[in-house]
Amino acid sequence: MRRTLVLVSLAVTSMVALAFLIPLALTVRELSRDRALTAAERQASALGPVLAVTRDPAALERAVASTRAGAAGRMTLHLPDGGTVPAHRGGVNADPRELDRAGRRGRAYTVRVPGGYALLQPVALDAGRSTVIEVFVPSEDMSRGVPEAWAVMTAVAAALVAGSVAVADRLGNRMIRSTRRLAVAAAAFGDGELSVRIEPDGPPELIEAGRAFNAMADHVVQLLSAEREMAADLSHRLRTPLAALRLNAEALGPGPVADETREAVDRIEREVDQIIRTVRRPTGRGSCDAAKVLRERVEFWSVLAEDEGRACELIGAAQPAPLPLPGTELAAAVDALLGNVFRHTAEGTGFAVTLHIGKGLTGILVADGGPGIADPDAALRRGSSGGGSTGLGLDIARRAAESTGGHLRIHRSVFGGAQIQMWFRTKYLPPPRRSRRLVRRRHAR
Repeated sequence: MRRTLVLVSLAVTSMVALAFLIPLALTVRELSRDRALTAAERQASALGPVLAVTRDPAALERAVASTRAGAAGRMTLHLPDGGTVPAHRGGVNADPRELDRAGRRGRAYTVRVPGGYALLQPVALDAGRSTVIEVFVPSEDMSRGVPEAWAVMTAVAAALVAGSVAVADRLGNRMIRSTRRLAVAAAAFGDGELSVRIEPDGPPELIEAGRAFNAMADHVVQLLSAEREMAADLSHRLRTPLAALRLNAEALGPGPVADETREAVDRIEREVDQIIRTVRRPTGRGSCDAAKVLRERVEFWSVLAEDEGRACELIGAAQPAPLPLPGTELAAAVDALLGNVFRHTAEGTGFAVTLHIGKGLTGILVADGGPGIADPDAALRRGSSGGGSTGLGLDIARRAAESTGGHLRIHRSVFGGAQIQMWFRTKYLPPPRRSRRLVRRRHAR
C-alpha cells in the first residue's frame, strides 16, 4: 500500500509538473528571442533621426558606433547609393536580395543568416529612397539565459515532485503502521493472548476496523468465559452422582471387584477435578514434554490393559520431546486415542504407542491390532461415530495436532488394525484454516 501511494503520487505530480514545465519552457525561449530582437530593433530605430538630419558618412559611423550592436561590429547601414556604413562592410551578413526586399516592403523583418539572425529595418528618405539598417543578432543572444531558466524550472519541478512523494510516503507509512498494529494484534489474539486490544488510529476506515476488532475480542472473551463457567458448573454437578457412586462402592466391602470400582471412582474424580482446573485456567499457549506425558498416560492405561489381557508397549519416549502445547491438552488427546482402542477393539487386542522425534516435527503414533477404520474421512468428522460413542475422540486429537500447525492421519498399522498419527510442529505455527467449502464437501461424502 505504501509503495502504491508513492508511485501514484510520483506519476500524478510528474504529469502535472510536465504539463506546466513544457509550455513554460517554450514560453521562456520565445521571450528570450523576442527580447533579443526587440533590443536590436530599438537600436536600429535610434538611428532613424540621425539619417533624417545628415548623410555624412563620418557622422553616421559615429552614430553607429554609439550603439551597442555598432560597437560590437554587428550593425551596418545600407545607403541608397550602394554604400555602407561602416565602409569596410564587416558587419554585412544578409543577402543583397533580402536587402532590396526590405527596402521595397518598408517595414522591419528578420532573416536567417549563418550564426544567427539579421534584423532589417528600412528608413525612408527623400525622393522615395530608403536606407536599410541591418543588425546582426547572434544565436547565443537569442537563447541567452534560457538554459539557466530551464534548469531552475526543472529543479523547482523536481522539488515539488519529491515533496509530494515524501508527503505520500508519510501518509502511507501512517496507514501501514495502523494496519500493521491491527495485524499484530489479530495474530496475538489468535495465539491466545485474549487481553490484546489496540488504540484505533489512522484513516477512518482503519479506525472503524480497530473498533470492530476490540468489540469482537471483548465478545469472544465473554463467550469463552461463559463456556468455561458452563463446563466448570457441569463438572461440579457431576460431583453429586460421583459422591453417591463412591458411597455405593464403599458399601461393597472388601474384595478385588470393590477395590477396582473404588479405584475407578477415584480416577473419575481426579479427571473431574482436572477438568475444573483446566476450564478455569486463563487461555494461553503453553508447552510440555511429550515423552513425559506419554509415560504418564501409558502407565495410567496399562492397569486397565493388564486387566483385559492387552499387550501394551511404549516406544521412543526415553528422551525429552518438547512441544508447544499444554500438557493437559496433549494428555487429553492421548487419552482420547487410547480410550478408542479400549472401546472399539476386543479384549486381548494389543496396542503400541510410538514417539517419533524429527527435525521440526514430532509424531505420536497409536497402533492397535483391531479391525481398523473402514472410512477415515467419516471418522474424522466431529460427532460422527459408528460405535455408539460421541465420535469426539479423533476430533480432540486432530485439534490438538492442528493447534501447533501439525495434522492427524489415519493409516493401517503393522498389527493389521488402525494407526492414528498425530504430528506436531515443535515450533508453533498458526493452524491451517479450512474453508467452509472444503468442510461442506467433506461432509457431503
